[in-house]
Amino acid sequence: MHDVTAVEAETLAEEAGVRAYFVGLGDGADGYERYRATGSTMSVWAATMQHGAPPSALLARAVERCAPREGARVTRLTMEILGPVPVGEIEVRAWVERPGKRIELIGAELAARQADGSVRTVAKASAWRIATSDTSSVVHAADAPLPPVPEPTAPGWNLPDGWDFGYVKSVDMRAVDGDDMTRRVWVKPRVEVVEGEDISPLVRVFSVADVANGVGARLDPVEWTFMNTDLTIDLFRLPESEWIGLAVQTSIGPDGVGMCSTVLHDERGPIGRCLQILEVRARP
Repeated sequence: MHDVTAVEAETLAEEAGVRAYFVGLGDGADGYERYRATGSTMSVWAATMQHGAPPSALLARAVERCAPREGARVTRLTMEILGPVPVGEIEVRAWVERPGKRIELIGAELAARQADGSVRTVAKASAWRIATSDTSSVVHAADAPLPPVPEPTAPGWNLPDGWDFGYVKSVDMRAVDGDDMTRRVWVKPRVEVVEGEDISPLVRVFSVADVANGVGARLDPVEWTFMNTDLTIDLFRLPESEWIGLAVQTSIGPDGVGMCSTVLHDERGPIGRCLQILEVRARP
């Protein structure tokens, strides 16, 4: 497991007053927007890289703001993680890949400067934006709702040793009784995604959904790593509450590949699904 070093602890302490994952740094070249990632983005796997949730939220924000149209919304977004997203300066941009009156494909990418000075794309996203219409008379959800959000005094999620820092410390997580197959939690970010901005319903989902891999872990992280290479979220309804519920199931194959499948909820009921493919490896 990763232990927080003195330097990392100092970084976190310095940023204790920054209640956001990213601080805006203005416009960059070629349509990019520049940001500085704070210590609240740190991953449990390595404090030099970001947890998957903050960059996916930043990509979702960029997609949502790309040529927005009244009466249309993002329904599915896939993030491909091309390499470690560093805790430092990053840039993001989005564009309309395939325009359309009823259905549009939006692309986005996240870039970071490397140690040698070069700039590398570290994550990509593609998203469908669909024109909405009135289907309120035929509403249906295939999954049962989660139990209500537990009181603050209820037992929380049992964190593995050494995980209580960085991103994990930036969310409020409350466990709900599940079973051996399904782990269930309610999650709410304690910080903003971008400093000084309210979080939109879409971005709120992405600010927490990547925790599903950790919540649904079937393996001891002291003995195994199980990082996800991607994140796909499909939403048939946008959330209407601050709390996002996750009902997580994880499967592991015989050749180092796992899959984390999650039903997403708000306090009214199910809103969509999240899928992550995992690279599973035994630690040396």
